[in-house]
Amino acid sequence: MTSAGDTSFIGVPAARRILLGLVGSLAVALTVSGCVGSSNAPSPARTPDPVKKSAAQVPPSGPVSLAKFYTQDLAWSECGQNQCARLTVPIDYAHPDRGTIRLSVLKVRSTDPGKRIGSLVVNPGGPGGSGVFYAAGADFTEPVQAAYDIVGFDPRGVGTSAPVKCLDDRELDSLLGGDPTPDSKAEQEKVAAVAKAFADKCKAEGGRLLGHVSTIEAAKDMDVLRAALSETKLDYLGKSYGTFLGATYADLFPGKVGRFVLDGVIDPNLTSSQVNEGQAVGFETATRAYVQDCVAKGNCPLGGSVEAGMARLRAFLKQVDARPLPLKDPYVKGLTEGWASLGIAGPMYDQSRWPDLTDALRGAFAGSGDPLMRLALDYAERTTAGGYVTNLMQVIYAVNCLDRADVKGLDHYESQARSLTVKAPTWGPFLAWSTVPCGYWPVPANNAPKKITAAGSGPIVLVGTTRDPATPYKWAQGLAAELENAHLITYNGDGHTAYMRSNSCVDGAVDEFLVRGVVPPPGLRC
Repeated sequence: MTSAGDTSFIGVPAARRILLGLVGSLAVALTVSGCVGSSNAPSPARTPDPVKKSAAQVPPSGPVSLAKFYTQDLAWSECGQNQCARLTVPIDYAHPDRGTIRLSVLKVRSTDPGKRIGSLVVNPGGPGGSGVFYAAGADFTEPVQAAYDIVGFDPRGVGTSAPVKCLDDRELDSLLGGDPTPDSKAEQEKVAAVAKAFADKCKAEGGRLLGHVSTIEAAKDMDVLRAALSETKLDYLGKSYGTFLGATYADLFPGKVGRFVLDGVIDPNLTSSQVNEGQAVGFETATRAYVQDCVAKGNCPLGGSVEAGMARLRAFLKQVDARPLPLKDPYVKGLTEGWASLGIAGPMYDQSRWPDLTDALRGAFAGSGDPLMRLALDYAERTTAGGYVTNLMQVIYAVNCLDRADVKGLDHYESQARSLTVKAPTWGPFLAWSTVPCGYWPVPANNAPKKITAAGSGPIVLVGTTRDPATPYKWAQGLAAELENAHLITYNGDGHTAYMRSNSCVDGAVDEFLVRGVVPPPGLRC
């Protein structure tokens, strides 16, 4: 589990958590909390402002040879109740004449053309989440659905957009089920060997595109998409890793930023190690909140206190590391520490699934690993029949390793594991070792941590959740302090991301901004 926008592998399913909660209809109705703050006066109503496609659409710093991409027309066709198209982009923006790929795009048309003000491009996270699936299945409020065509796209290398795949299903089973917290030099060397073998396989299978699936390149694709949609500015909703993509776009094209909402914020000014630390502490905090809830409800299989429950979880993970629990899965021999960790991590993204985790742990403590394995498979986007639904669990490495360089050498990871164990005893070692593949990645990173100001941009609304496991609240505070035109909404709650999940205060403030251009009041807390 790694990241550079969910930079550790535990942040991998940020996209999946959102896809499950919003698209898969697995989330249940949650209690709505209140908010503090007052509303601002609305800005004047905006009308659609289509642009004439021309070479002038090409960014001033871009080569003239990009003109053919910026002036392309999308050939929409009906796909179910929606419309689908393919967007052509260069593999390499530095050499746009050396090959192209086509990105899948889906449009959910405005429910009221008379109220339509433009296109809202969406990204659910990951990296590796399908914007096509998200746009097709996500629920938005009636005002947003009327105001916008909701447009999702699969970023390069993802889903149905020239997907990056290095391993077959059984090889990926082995990777995900491997030892995430090596306890000896021999185990550490095995982890390194597995990581290097994976990186070598990606080098052999990934082709030229493997070196061109970074967030910078995906952001450039979004600007081509903006032009193809005939929009002068990009209106955008990004969740989790989608905030990293959105912030990168704002850095590259501040003058093209329309109404931007970034929910579950990743601060681009963080190293890989800093992201690992943030997520280790974030998951520790979220897991403690889960255990506290379990204890408060009574008959908790973890014990009668938070400290006892956390200790019980750690003891269980050590137990399955030594003796995996038997499974009915024909392709996986047992519930290992790797699979068990994924099964526990998944419900941290959505507190409505905490009861499922409690039931699964009760079964595991009684010797049955199957319920917890089902949560792990859900997290990994794998079916009980043995196939992976998407390539998320592979392409996340390809994107993250290009976005943030990592250190090669076991001493670095061992040292980080010791440090993070102090700060996050349950999740620290797991996160410390999560980015090892990037230390062996065959393509050097093309990005580095940086403060993004997006000087001259339109308003950018950030949403931060106080007990978010994968994107800690302090990351939202960090990016809010860096951006020139940021407006932070704070949600005091659990789970990963906040908009359209559980809180009418957050939903109302975001909708006011997207539909009417009203920025949230300073210091809004929900």
